[in-house]
Amino acid sequence: MKIIAESSSTRTEWAIVDGTQVVEHAFTTGLNPYFQSRRELSHSIRLELPEAFFRRRWSHVYFYGAGCANKEKNKMMQSSLVAQFRTPVSVESDLLGAARGLLVHKPGLACIIGTGSNSCLYDGHEIVRNVPPLGYILGDEGSSAYLGKVFIADMLKGIAPKDLTQKFFEKYSVTHNMLMDEIYTNTLPSRSLAKYGMFLADCLDNAYVYQTVYGGFMRFFLRNLSAYDYTSYPVCVVGSAAVKFRPVLECAARDFGVDIAKVIPNSLPGIIEYHAQDD
Repeated sequence: MKIIAESSSTRTEWAIVDGTQVVEHAFTTGLNPYFQSRRELSHSIRLELPEAFFRRRWSHVYFYGAGCANKEKNKMMQSSLVAQFRTPVSVESDLLGAARGLLVHKPGLACIIGTGSNSCLYDGHEIVRNVPPLGYILGDEGSSAYLGKVFIADMLKGIAPKDLTQKFFEKYSVTHNMLMDEIYTNTLPSRSLAKYGMFLADCLDNAYVYQTVYGGFMRFFLRNLSAYDYTSYPVCVVGSAAVKFRPVLECAARDFGVDIAKVIPNSLPGIIEYHAQDD
């Protein structure tokens, strides 16, 4: 049996797996070596996972995570996992996890549109091309963090509709200063921005909201997907924002000329299928 985990910056989903059967399932907070120290990563793993995950040694731990895209960060994540599970560990990017979760062993274009956003061309085993996502400050177009950034900025500048602004402040009971502090002093500001971006999902009947979300997805297609031959491969999307805003995503895709083959909330079932023959 093995452990397979898939992590965004917001949430990590864990499973103890025997073949394709999930024996134990759990969620913890997101693990990202760009924003957390090795000590913080280890602390979160040990204290948040159920004891069942530590009762025996597993054949392997496969971890797919945000921030796990270079050797230095992967080594930090791997060290934290080895220290807790005392078993062989493989650490890969969340993008490869998304590709394997969406397409398993088939080639295609895999996209993440969740807290952040990303895309790649996948050959059925590995990523063969990737447009750098650049994170929530320079990129992540279409993600909930991107939408939250646009909306919060418009709201604080007085550009967003007044009724929408009032609804937001009534729901979250925050002030302008509190928002600024939360975003600029928070060690994980993308989580806050993503939370506020998802607020827009219940307001899609508002013309400003619809255009903001639609525009975010169009920018994702223009600045990311247009770099690939997207008419020659199936385009599949995973992520909370893709699911929550699916009607707008599909409308923007049609207008851009993209045929979306699949939209799913998380990658883990497909990743489990990919690794089913590893034992």
